[in-house]
Amino acid sequence: MRIFLEYYTVKGVLLLTMLLPKRAIYALCKALASLLFRIDSKRRYITVTNLERAHMGNSDQERLLLAQKTYESVAIIVAEIFLMMQNRIDLDGMVSNYDEAIEMIDALFKTREHGTLFLTAHFGNWEFLAHFVAKHGYPLLVIGRKGNNALIEERLTVPFRKRFGNDLAYKDQAIAAIVKTIKNRGIAGMLIDQKMSGANSIKATFFGNSADTVTSTALFKLRYKPSVVPLFMARQSDGRYKVIMGSCAEIDLPESLSDSEKIARLTQHYNDIIEDVVRTYPEQWFWMHDRWRIGK
Repeated sequence: MRIFLEYYTVKGVLLLTMLLPKRAIYALCKALASLLFRIDSKRRYITVTNLERAHMGNSDQERLLLAQKTYESVAIIVAEIFLMMQNRIDLDGMVSNYDEAIEMIDALFKTREHGTLFLTAHFGNWEFLAHFVAKHGYPLLVIGRKGNNALIEERLTVPFRKRFGNDLAYKDQAIAAIVKTIKNRGIAGMLIDQKMSGANSIKATFFGNSADTVTSTALFKLRYKPSVVPLFMARQSDGRYKVIMGSCAEIDLPESLSDSEKIARLTQHYNDIIEDVVRTYPEQWFWMHDRWRIGK
């Protein structure tokens, strides 16, 4: 019964997003985000403390304002996902550097000897980015967490994520799916900016703090030699997005290094790329995630 109730509630929200003006949808999502910021003290504490750890803002007041902007950014993403699900967003028109972005994407993905790892983060609108790249001829394997509600997952989430030819693999299938994609000279998307524990993680520096970081990208790079392409979609002041490419330069990995040392260097390199873009647009990263395990 709960599954059906949740499903039809989401369907009702989607119907609203079809009927309401776009401005109203954005305003409603922002209002809900503002309410959550006020009533969820634990998540607000994590957000503000993360910003302090990263030395963002010069005072408590500045960090509080930046935290509020982060919540607003997430609200915008949610509104845009609803609008994308209803085909009410012009993907191309929303990209401010459209011609440059198409030229960049073609140059990065057209010639692939060993496949590509598309490296990004929970930054800007990452769902928008995956759709945009696929729409222009480069569908990718998307790694996601399986939703708790099977009806929502099968009837809404999966069709949305597979739009424009993207494929979807859940985390328990991710390694095998990525290897297969790389071997077939395809593109696999990876988000490595959230905390990860266990055998597939190491301590790497992120904003000057030690952070448990997934090593999968580095392992795939060493073993299968894919190109690692960092791409991000950053929101601009007019509400549109700019496609940004991080450094694709190969870093020096002397043969004298052990495999574990190479993995550590590569993983740190990828963290640094993400940190660079977040520093430029700090309000657009997912600061409410407990990156440094302060909420334990």
